[in-house]
Amino acid sequence: MTAISDKKMALVTGGTRGIGRAISVTLAAAGYHVVANYHSNTASAEATVSEIENAGGTVETVAFDVADPEQAGTAMEGIMSRFDAIDVLVNNAGIAADDLFLMMKPSKWDSVIDVALKGFYNVTKPVIKKMIRKKKGAIVTISSVSGVMGNRGQVNYSAAKAGLIGASKSLAAEVGRLGIRVNVVAPGLIDTEMTKDLPLEMIKQAIPMARVGRPEEVSGVVRFLCSEEASYITGQVIGVNGGMC
Repeated sequence: MTAISDKKMALVTGGTRGIGRAISVTLAAAGYHVVANYHSNTASAEATVSEIENAGGTVETVAFDVADPEQAGTAMEGIMSRFDAIDVLVNNAGIAADDLFLMMKPSKWDSVIDVALKGFYNVTKPVIKKMIRKKKGAIVTISSVSGVMGNRGQVNYSAAKAGLIGASKSLAAEVGRLGIRVNVVAPGLIDTEMTKDLPLEMIKQAIPMARVGRPEEVSGVVRFLCSEEASYITGQVIGVNGGMC
């Protein structure tokens, strides 16, 4: 069995539920030691650990709120001190709080924006410093088709996800010469807890492939973007959305 110290390391925020869990499982299966962040759902974190370890992978979980500078700062300092290199960062943490814009309370706006954009800043900044020192690394940020197309009732979510695209493209331009690749994956409707209460049969009519996606269809693209096979890809947004555009 390969020792953890001999493995590449991947940090996945929001890495124990939905798309994030699929990413953690897929990267662990690809040989990474995964550090999966979660906020408060301990049961989901434990289930993710069991799934990965039962498949022969290695994983650990770290609980902190990516939007909280103090929590994130303390947690990231601990992670940075323990690992010689961060090979992969997947910015997946995000929440939705849908409402029509005219009815939207400030708390709904702030919470969605903060988790996505403050979370990106709080986690990516310390990681990028270590990647620059090593002159290598891959960052993949999970946006959404809503951040590309917009969506009624999701002004806050669309703004957050579009902001992640802009941030990632700009960061890619800054660090490309330093051996660091930054890309975005923008999923469409994926079969997770976040979509379970939506009228999926009606929504499928707007999807050219006439079905919702599977989390593994997103995580496979993430794995590719983290690999050497994608060594000349940076600053790109890849849609995994069944043909929505």
